[in-house]
Amino acid sequence: MRGVRVRVRKTCRAGTGLAIWLVFGAVLIPQQAGADEIWVTNEKDNSISVIDTESLEVTRTIPTGDRPRGIIFSHDYKAVYICASDSDAVQVMDPDSGRILHDLPSGEDPEQFALHPDNRHLYIANEDDAITTVVDVDTRRVIRQINVGIEPEGMAVSPDGALAVTTSETTNMAHWIDTATGDLVANTLVDSRPRHAEFVKHGTELWVSSEIGGTITVFDVATRSEKAKITFELPRIHPDLIQPVGFEFTRDDGLAFVALGPSNHLAVVNAQTYVVEDYILVGRRVWHLAFDRDREHLFTTNGVSGDVTVVDVARRKALKTIPVGRYPWGAAFRPTD
Repeated sequence: MRGVRVRVRKTCRAGTGLAIWLVFGAVLIPQQAGADEIWVTNEKDNSISVIDTESLEVTRTIPTGDRPRGIIFSHDYKAVYICASDSDAVQVMDPDSGRILHDLPSGEDPEQFALHPDNRHLYIANEDDAITTVVDVDTRRVIRQINVGIEPEGMAVSPDGALAVTTSETTNMAHWIDTATGDLVANTLVDSRPRHAEFVKHGTELWVSSEIGGTITVFDVATRSEKAKITFELPRIHPDLIQPVGFEFTRDDGLAFVALGPSNHLAVVNAQTYVVEDYILVGRRVWHLAFDRDREHLFTTNGVSGDVTVVDVARRKALKTIPVGRYPWGAAFRPTD
C-alpha cells in the first residue's frame, strides 16, 4: 500500500518489476507517473512527507539526515537538495526512488539555500559559521565561502544570476553578493531576525521577512534602497505572535502569501500596493509554503500541529488539513511529467 509505513523483512521476488528499498523500517516505493507532488521536510522525524496534489494525501515517507529544513529541486527536477542541518550536510536525493545519492560539503548547520540559474552553483546559508558557502553540485566541491553576518538563514539568487543575498538573523541585515567575484557589494539593514528572502518582479525587487520585527522590507534592487515596509495586524492576536517567515507569490507577482508563524495565519498582500488584503487561518506555527502547478492551491507547513493546510487561492480559504511528520518546515513543488 502506498503511504503506509511498515516493517518488512524481505524484498519482492526478483522479476516482479517492483523494487522496494528498506531504510530504517520505511518502505520507499519508486514514484510512478501520475499527479504532481509537494515535498515537505519534517524536522523532528528526520523525514520527508510526499503529498499527491490530486488526492491530497501523503503517498511516501522518505528518511533523511538529521533535522531536515530547507528543500529545493534542481531546475530540471532530476535531483532534490535537502538541508540536513544537524548532519551538517546538504543531501542530494533521487526524487523517483527516494534514495540519497550523496552529500555535498555544505559547511556547518545549513538551513536555507538557493540554486543559481545555471543549475550548478548552490548558495548555502550556514547559521553556525556566519558564512555563505558556494558549492559546485557537479564536482561536489566548495568553490567559495563568503563571510556574512551572524546567524545567516535566508538565501536568494536573482533571476539573472548576478546577485545573491543572504539574510543574517542576529546582525539584522541583508548581505548582497556579486556572484561573479564573490564580493560583498552592500549590507542593508532590515528589522529584527530576518528569515526569508526572494527576488520578485523579474528581479527588480527583493523582499525580506523579519520574524521578530513583524515586517517585510521591500528593496529596489537597482539602488538597494528600501522601497516599502509591510506590517501586519490581526484582531485579538498579540503583535508578538505575528511573525512573518516564508512567503510565495502568484505567477503574475500580483499577490504575496505570507506565513505569519505562531499567529497561525497567512497574510494575503497586494504586491503592487503593499497593502494587506486578507488573512487566512491555517495550522499552528506556519513556516513555509508551496504552490501546486497551476498555483490554484497553496500548501503550508504547520510546525507545531504537525500538518499541512491546503488553501484555495482564489477563494482565500483553507480546504483541508493533511497530517505529516513532526514539525514540518520546508516545502517544494515537484511535477511528475
